[in-house]
Amino acid sequence: MLLSEAAAGAGLFRLAPLVIFLPLAGMLVNLALGRRQGERFTGVLATSAIGLGFVVALTQLFALQGQPEGAVVPLTRWIQVGGFQVDWSMQVDTLSVTMMLMVTGVSTLIHLYATGYMHEDVRLNEDPGRYTRFFVFFNLFVASMMVLVTADNFLMMFVGWEGVGLCSYLLIGFWYEKGAGGIGNALAGKKAFITNRVGDFGFMIAMFLTFWYFGSLNFQEVFHKAEAMGVAGAGVVTAITLFLLVGATGKSAQIPLYVWLPDAMAGPTPVSALIHAATMVTAGVYMIVRNHVLFDLAPFSSAVVAGIGAATALFAATIAVGQYDIKKVLAYSTISQLGFMVAAAGMGAYVAAMFHLVAHAFFKALLFLAAGSVILGVEHGHHATAGHGHGEHDPANDPGAHALDPQDMRNMGGIWRRMPVTFVVFLIGGLALAGIPPLAGFFSKDEILADAWLENRGVWVVLTASAFLTAFYVGRQLLMVFFGKPRTAAAEHSHENRLVITLPLAALAVLTVLGGLLNLPGLHALTDWLGETLAHVHPTEFNLRVAATATGLGGLGLLLAWIAYGRKALALGRPDPLKRLLGPVFTGMENKWWVDELYQRVLIGPYVALAGWLAETVDGRFWHDWFHDVVLAGSFQKGAGWLAQRFDLDVIDGAANGLGSLTRAAAGRLHRLQTGYVRNYALAILVGLLLMFGVILLIYVS
Repeated sequence: MLLSEAAAGAGLFRLAPLVIFLPLAGMLVNLALGRRQGERFTGVLATSAIGLGFVVALTQLFALQGQPEGAVVPLTRWIQVGGFQVDWSMQVDTLSVTMMLMVTGVSTLIHLYATGYMHEDVRLNEDPGRYTRFFVFFNLFVASMMVLVTADNFLMMFVGWEGVGLCSYLLIGFWYEKGAGGIGNALAGKKAFITNRVGDFGFMIAMFLTFWYFGSLNFQEVFHKAEAMGVAGAGVVTAITLFLLVGATGKSAQIPLYVWLPDAMAGPTPVSALIHAATMVTAGVYMIVRNHVLFDLAPFSSAVVAGIGAATALFAATIAVGQYDIKKVLAYSTISQLGFMVAAAGMGAYVAAMFHLVAHAFFKALLFLAAGSVILGVEHGHHATAGHGHGEHDPANDPGAHALDPQDMRNMGGIWRRMPVTFVVFLIGGLALAGIPPLAGFFSKDEILADAWLENRGVWVVLTASAFLTAFYVGRQLLMVFFGKPRTAAAEHSHENRLVITLPLAALAVLTVLGGLLNLPGLHALTDWLGETLAHVHPTEFNLRVAATATGLGGLGLLLAWIAYGRKALALGRPDPLKRLLGPVFTGMENKWWVDELYQRVLIGPYVALAGWLAETVDGRFWHDWFHDVVLAGSFQKGAGWLAQRFDLDVIDGAANGLGSLTRAAAGRLHRLQTGYVRNYALAILVGLLLMFGVILLIYVS
């Protein structure tokens, strides 16, 4: 009996919650025992938890073979308020299982790599005790992502959405006491956190509108009601999707909320790989695809999505051309490639978006981890030649080494001889990113370009230009890092890393080479697979003209990079050859088009000034000093003084004292009647009786 037959109608779907619980269990056990049990226990447990999660995802894949329409796996009734109800239920379908497989599979390799990388990193940073903390955060990150991708409603997705946001903050600022001024990394984490809160606000508004208009937050219920309303609900659906796009621009680093992602390089390299390849940044793309029914009903929103994606792809690619930090080149590359995915989703090419999302996860994780391997190699070379501790570089031993920044590509060169395994896998990842066939990036990017050719020629032109720039900056990076002569002693004495680091690189390189088979033209396996969940998908035919144009431009980009950086390798201390050729244009690329400075001047500066004015003038001087101290406290003191002096002393005490004086005066007059003589008392009685008789007589007579 086939496994798919055994799975049909059986209980494999019931295993789905384990894909969340296993990373959570790994996190909790490491939190309780990790530091006492040591690094090996921590690393093996954390990696095994994610690896078992991948096995669970495989079981869901088999379950879908017997029940392609998927299933909803309820866990518990979460919220019940009147008629409003939200369940904690998992949506198991071909879309969510694709994400489960990608996230757990790539994350397992990143975890394995991190066991070796963090062993070195915590010692280079002189704090081995943080090894366990790192993997606690790492497992929680994957668990949060699993909540996000398996949610069957907006609210549960938002829980995972916030969970990955929290974990990114914790991991970007992992070395929070390091960086510029001792707080640079902490500021990078704060920047990511605050920028994402802006996007989250859009997501929340979209949820409020959804509940207000449709009375539900369940995806399927909302989709059915939206389709049933047709044009009558077009306005509110457009509003909902535009607010969802705001959320997506935050998580998936699109214009204008992309600025946090390059600064996320402050985290250890495995964090960069996890954020850029398998978790955080894919959330926005996945959210748009999950809500494809709503976006299909809102053509204006879809057009905006496509425009934002295409603009981001080109804009970020221009910045990547001018960067020198090996990780920041990859960071801007991620933003650009996410732009491809968002543009595809905006054009309704949801399968192409998901195809590029998965393929990009393979080669971008490979590139980041390989970059981490290079950084470690340069660090080791530096320490071997300088003979001192971390952060104690002596320029006399390594002249012109730019303060020995091990991530600065100007400090590298000629590394391919010293680190051949890292070079080969980096070359594979780079060529995939450049869209060179037959690697995964060629097929996934070509499918987006082919859809753009059919749907929106303007977007096709912009994305094709982005593909050309991508090939150019990939070639520039490869040539500056691996070719030519070593520009520093650290690069000259760098050496290959251990098997625990190179093995995941090899596995990711294999996935990068074979990833195109997922949706190979003519077979369209991923299209058929996702077609079980996504409505109205159709195979994208291979367009030879589009593919040839993109490949030709990619080859041209690599050739131009070789002309600029390969024929005559960049020498230590010499200016970048593009600076002479492009002048102020390259200066703009190098300075990231001053977007951070623009935000600082237009938004952050006025916001800080306004906050300072509100704190000093409104809250301090007006509210505290004047209203509280003068109006409230002063009035109270004056009122209390008047009551004490005028009313209490003069009126109350005066009345009491006057009554006492009157009593004493009356008593002084009356005491004279107390003579002690009987005759006086008898006379008084007689007078009283005469008065009484006289009165009675007068009354009787009248």
